[in-house]
Amino acid sequence: MKTTLDIQDELLVRAKRHARNTGRSLRSVVEEGLRQVLSVPPRDVPYRLPDRSVGDLADVDPLEAYSWQELRDIIYGEDEPN
Repeated sequence: MKTTLDIQDELLVRAKRHARNTGRSLRSVVEEGLRQVLSVPPRDVPYRLPDRSVGDLADVDPLEAYSWQELRDIIYGEDEPN
């Protein structure tokens, strides 16, 4: 089956060079790459961001005392609340 693909220029140059150096066609190199990628089973567990929390969860949150507007003012350097 014929199809058209947009491939990054440098990747295509490398693929053509690899095909030439191994005495194969570009088509066979691309097909092999697709077979390799498709042979890997999908991950069962979705990726989760690592916990990069700082401080102790038992500590009192110093920002809880402020309203959203007060926090905004602090962030943007406007009048700081008392």
